Amino acid sequence: QVQLVESGGGLVQPGGSLRLSCAASGNIFRVATMYWYQQAPGKQRELVAQISSRDYTTYADSVKGRFTISRDNAKNTVYLQMDNLKPEDTAVYYCRLTYVSREYWGQGTQVTVSS
Repeated sequence: QVQLVESGGGLVQPGGSLRLSCAASGNIFRVATMYWYQQAPGKQRELVAQISSRDYTTYADSVKGRFTISRDNAKNTVYLQMDNLKPEDTAVYYCRLTYVSREYWGQGTQVTVSS
């Protein structure tokens, strides 16, 4: 069983930055693909970024050039560095882990971008 715990959310002004963290328990982190999703009020959950076990990364068009996903296998942690934040980035951010047929989600962390 894997548990994912997100942290780092909060209130930030437009143009500001936040770094989200997602710490995983267990021993499959280093071989898993990790994802960050966002879910705005009244909207579906959408993929923001993903990083493979070999550090291949992909991003949603809406965040390219502003967000960076990274991982630290020694700490079983995936990060989402969010720069130049916009009000439309306001959402609950979730991390997800997949490995073969296994899938786990974190509980989410709220990010609010407002002046």
